[in-house]
Amino acid sequence: MDIALLNVRITFQKNEVVVDDIGNHRNAWTDIYSCYATVNGEGGSEKFSAGVLVEDSDISFTTRYCNILSNMETTKNRIIFDNEAYNIISIDHMNFKKKSLKFKCKKVRNDGD
Repeated sequence: MDIALLNVRITFQKNEVVVDDIGNHRNAWTDIYSCYATVNGEGGSEKFSAGVLVEDSDISFTTRYCNILSNMETTKNRIIFDNEAYNIISIDHMNFKKKSLKFKCKKVRNDGD
């Protein structure tokens, strides 16, 4: 793997239950790891779904292998890149050589939050 290609900083987040000062429980995304990655497939497309224009953006991030990233779960983790959130669709262990990991992601839709 060419280290010079790892030119963007990404942050991995985990969905956890947090308790506030008065004891209320709620789900929140907390940062767990940050590293450099290579980005592929940044170009997105747009389509109409139920009369609404929806941005359909698939993107892949390739990182160096580490134990923290190899134990990621697609349902509990997401990636922050360029102040945008991306849900992890799949994790490719690149032939299990323990050199790199590829995360296939889809941009999180904000429905008027």
